[in-house]
Amino acid sequence: MRTQKGFSLIELLLVVAVILIISAIAVPNFLRSRLRANEASAVASLRVINTAAVTYSITYPDLGFPAQLSTLGGANPCSSSSAQACLLDDILAQGAKGGYNFAWTGDGAVPSVSFTITGTPQTIGGSGQNMYCTDQTGIIHYDPTGSGCSVASLALQ
Repeated sequence: MRTQKGFSLIELLLVVAVILIISAIAVPNFLRSRLRANEASAVASLRVINTAAVTYSITYPDLGFPAQLSTLGGANPCSSSSAQACLLDDILAQGAKGGYNFAWTGDGAVPSVSFTITGTPQTIGGSGQNMYCTDQTGIIHYDPTGSGCSVASLALQ
């Protein structure tokens, strides 16, 4: 009698089917967890930007808050000035991080007394679902549709 070595075609197909079923369950969970991680990163980035803006306004009281987000950053090696404060990572100061785009809106006054920062997902439903925003008060607001956050939106608790 001959001994059979290896796997039959049916056994291999069953293993492939089991692997496909497991991946069909795991991939959506992974995508949801990545979306939530991007949203948590966006909230943390808004807090960092807000802290940097307040620090800038204390350091340069004759200017108040900066006129644009890039003023808070600076490429390495960075020497601090009112035009390049070196308070943020330069990537974040350019306005994009972790699947979100950040936009700075100043009041245009000198010294500036108010600003608004919005964090918008690069792909709604893909890189994030919620749109976030904050102003000089430090309260972070969100819009669950991802389309239009303002200080009148729901506050993050």
